Amino acid sequence: MSLNFFDKLSQNLIELLNAQNSYNVRIEVENNEKSFTAHSNVLEFRSSYFRRELENTQPNENNIKIIKKPNVSARIFNIILQYIYGGIVNLENIETKFIYDLLLITDEFELEELTNRLETFLIESKGSWLRSNFILIYHSIFSQNNFKKLQNFCNDIVENYPNLIFESDDFTSLKESELVSLLNRNDLQMEEVKIWDYAIKWGISQNSTLLTNLHDWTKENFTTLKTTLQQCLPHIRYFHLSSIEVVDKIEPYKKILDKQLWKDINQHLLIPDRPVKSIILPPRSVLGTELSPHADEPFSAIISFEHAAEISAWIDRKTTAYNLKNIPYKFELILRGTQDGFAPQIFWKTCHGHAGTVVLVKVEGTDEIIGGYNPLEWDNSNIHDKWMKTEDSFIFSLKNGNISNSILSRVKNSQRAIVNVSKKFQKKWGPYFGDFWVNSGYFALDNARFSLSFGNYYEKPIRTSSLNHFSIINYEVFKIVRKTI
Repeated sequence: MSLNFFDKLSQNLIELLNAQNSYNVRIEVENNEKSFTAHSNVLEFRSSYFRRELENTQPNENNIKIIKKPNVSARIFNIILQYIYGGIVNLENIETKFIYDLLLITDEFELEELTNRLETFLIESKGSWLRSNFILIYHSIFSQNNFKKLQNFCNDIVENYPNLIFESDDFTSLKESELVSLLNRNDLQMEEVKIWDYAIKWGISQNSTLLTNLHDWTKENFTTLKTTLQQCLPHIRYFHLSSIEVVDKIEPYKKILDKQLWKDINQHLLIPDRPVKSIILPPRSVLGTELSPHADEPFSAIISFEHAAEISAWIDRKTTAYNLKNIPYKFELILRGTQDGFAPQIFWKTCHGHAGTVVLVKVEGTDEIIGGYNPLEWDNSNIHDKWMKTEDSFIFSLKNGNISNSILSRVKNSQRAIVNVSKKFQKKWGPYFGDFWVNSGYFALDNARFSLSFGNYYEKPIRTSSLNHFSIINYEVFKIVRKTI
């Protein structure tokens, strides 16, 4: 048997850190305007980076070794010292950008344990921030090879949702090598003509002297753009563009292409079976299906693609979420409260006859996203309330914002899993999952109400709040359709 006393040990080491005696190291940070004291023995054993630094640093006349880190903020370094001595890092109420900056510094200091935990925390809890700041993240992981989890996260975005990159306000800040790496991918999920457009946009943005009106460009202007894009142009799949795309998009910039390439493009359009001298790259492996069938509409106003992958895995009773590019279902939007209204009868009219649906609810004033899956048909024709039997329904709460973990609650009383509400009550009650239903009478957006009372129908509660009634700001219903191969 082993008796562990880590809390007291951590407390004593923090007290040692705070004690203003016996130290033999001073670390100067924040342009050398702030300094911290520490102990060489602790630093050496906790960080290989500091071990090397201390070995190569001579002590001053007071036998103190001084390490200068002018680009590190005092706030970040204070957290790092608290971790080195006490093994404690408190991330509550800390902005995500600061946590990301902390990650980069912990990697620099070779604090592998903390780096791994921060990387996991960002991906699992701050995915929406990572997607919104993709270019910033991509800059970091492109130049370093240490963040394997973030690399996989970014690769999923690049493969499946490149619009998050190319349509970003920061797109033109990509380095040439980063853009080339993107253009070189066979799995880039974007039409080739759009890829060409973005390459041109990036090239023009790198040269402030280029005129807005293309008709005013000189030969020198085209030469400037050609030079800027010389590493990018070989990765465009010219021979997989339509004749209209070539005429409308490529021809205006034909002067930046090699003469032989432009000749071969035109020949290929006229006589596609005749060999050309230029290299013909294979077409990109663009997937034929999307999470939402409406390409020009947002997938969801409530959930992310990661949420969809998790819900899909629950439907198939998988223990881990699907990879984004391997989600086996399409999420077809049937109803959105902010567009179609919150009145319960709208639900029964719109969703009647639909089987295999997910109802999603965004709770007002919190980060909560809760919902339920019904594998059976919603039916608005009943004279009396009708309980529906299934062993495959479930209710859930999704990880989001300050909600650190998703909760899955499968049906426990399969005889009372779903209720198809009678006609006379359809003005009062909407979707009904045993313990989870739309409350009555409050149809305005600000007052849309749901109820949740935990009984014996599902395995466990999906809300930590003791309040059974709560307001919502939106709700959606999706039909879940298995993709065809």
